[in-house]
Order: sequence, then structure tokens, then C-alpha cells
Amino acid sequence: MAAGLGTRLRPLTYEVPKPVVPVVNRPVMEHILELLPGHGFTEIISNLHWFPDAIRNRIGDGTALGIDLTYSYEEELLGTAGGVRNIADFFGDGPFLVMAGDALTDIDLTALREAHARNGRIATLAVKNVANVSDYGVVITGSDGRVQGFQEKPDPAEALSDLASCMIYMLEREIFDYFPDRPVVDFALDVFPALLENDVPFGVHVIDEYWNDVGSLPEYLQGNLDALEGAVGVRTGGELLDSVGAEEAIETGDPGVSGPVLVGEGLQLDPSARLDGPLVIGDGCVIGAGARVKHSVLLPGSEVPDGAMLAGAIYGRAGALA
Repeated sequence: MAAGLGTRLRPLTYEVPKPVVPVVNRPVMEHILELLPGHGFTEIISNLHWFPDAIRNRIGDGTALGIDLTYSYEEELLGTAGGVRNIADFFGDGPFLVMAGDALTDIDLTALREAHARNGRIATLAVKNVANVSDYGVVITGSDGRVQGFQEKPDPAEALSDLASCMIYMLEREIFDYFPDRPVVDFALDVFPALLENDVPFGVHVIDEYWNDVGSLPEYLQGNLDALEGAVGVRTGGELLDSVGAEEAIETGDPGVSGPVLVGEGLQLDPSARLDGPLVIGDGCVIGAGARVKHSVLLPGSEVPDGAMLAGAIYGRAGALA
């Protein structure tokens, strides 16, 4: 699923779709697609809507990632489930995987598929325990893992579950029998409630792996820093700078580098600047004399002025990602 507008990630998504926004200097969608073939998923289709050519041009047909990727363009958004029904013929008769193409995760998809095969239900939802339920739609389950209901971003005092839906589903083709007869359909608002209403059993698979939907600016920043520090197993783009300068320089802010600091191509770094990781620097960035940069993401082409101080930030210029 790669057709959404990514509104919560604006202003980054004013000019590009969320799936090509970079995480550790690579489009987040590339991280997802690179995960798939290792778990036996090689025939992939992606729906598109917002700046579709940006995804087609950047990702291509998936050959470089070891997959066969095709696309389905939606003139009007059809919803998370409507977009899937629109390409129903692609899936054949067996179970199929549906997942967001713009989240950051290293989920064990083999374990999800095996859990789905064991439970024999129409759908299996990947879920993860979260600390702050008010940021997510949570899934209420019985002791057998069968879904009993949902709460949308509940107040912690009223939450009946701490299992957040990861928008990663293993589905049987019979799921389409429970879609309402209209073009725009959503899994969470339409399809899953219809399963509950008709007493059709479906379940969850709790994951331990990293998952971050990169849906907001704080989550985007944290996802980059987590990936750089190895909390999620993805490939980075660029090279890591070696730490330079005595340990005491960290305390004083004297010039130097304290990693991990990931840099893209063409960095212009003044020798009097100070860089403290985790820090992600995109292609073509310029960091001026005496600048201090820490725990941030610098988008491609960013210019940090002389003497500037930047900490815990997403920094760039308009048009940097277009």
C-alpha cells in the first residue's frame, strides 16, 4: 500500500510521496521491498496515487531488489482495502500478504505466514505491544488470539489492549466477500468490523521485531536514529564517518566527530564543525565553520550556516526531496 497522502509527515510530503522519503538515506519503501524476497515474497504489486512517478522512477520494476514489482494507479483514492480489491485478480486463489509500503520494520514475515497457516482463519493481523496506546489503533483479543474488537487511539486509562495494528495482514481470498459494495473501503473501518458483525474468526500475530509507521515527524526522526544505531535491520545509504577528536571534546563542543554519523555523497564539512551522532546527513550537504549538529536528520542539499547549532531536528530546504 503506497497510495496515501502522508499528511502527518508534512511538510516532507508536500512534494514527494511518503514511500520515497529517505530513512538512513534510502527511500523507506526500499527497506520494505528489500525485506520481502528473504521471506519468499517476490511477486509484488503496489498501488499509487500521490506523485506516482516519483515511486516508479525511484524504485523501478524491483529487479535490483530481487523482486518483480508492478503498479496499480488510483485516479481517486480507494482506501486501504478498496485499493486491494481493485487488484484482486493479482493474488490468485491462495493466501496473500498486504502491508504498508511506508513503514520501517524488519518483521519476520515467515513467522507471520506460518502463524496464519496454523490458525486457519480468514485474516491474521501483525500487532505489537506499544507503550503509548493513544497514538495507535489497538486490537482487543481473547486468550486464543482471536480478534474481539478495536479501539482507535484510546485514552490510556480506558484502553482494553496495548496491541497496535501494524497494517501488515495475511489474508485469504474469502476476505473480499465481506467488503461493502462501494469503491472506497477501509480495512479498519469497514472490513474488520464486518468480520466481527458476521462472527467470522480472525486473529493476531504478536511481533517482537522493530516497527515504526514513520507517520509523524517525531517518529520519522526516531526511525532514522534507530536505524543508524542498529535497532532495525536495514541497509543504510552512504558511509559512516570515523570518530575524530579526543573524548573530552564531546564535553567542550570542540571540533570533531562522535559517531555514529552517516553521510551521503558530496558532503562539505568545515574542519571547525562539531558532529555528534546518531546523525544522518543526506547527499550534497554543507556544514559551515563552527557549526554544531547533533541527533538530527539533514535532508539532501541542506546547508548549515557558520556558527549554527542544530539538535534533535529534521533540517532541509523546500524541494530537497523532489
